[in-house]
Amino acid sequence: MAPLSPMLRFLLPILAGAALGAAMGWFGQCTSGTCPLTSTWWRGALYGGVLGLLVAFNSRSA
Repeated sequence: MAPLSPMLRFLLPILAGAALGAAMGWFGQCTSGTCPLTSTWWRGALYGGVLGLLVAFNSRSA
């Protein structure tokens, strides 16, 4: 199996984090709207993408 390209190794954690964050925002919606992570699906995706970005940067240095 061929190794993943550097761009794909960078984008996969971001996309996975965004997908998990969007799912958590969609299924765990806060009714008051004050929950920063789960108030909307797109905000959960944004937080998840940022966390995925942090994981991608951390794994690149190892």
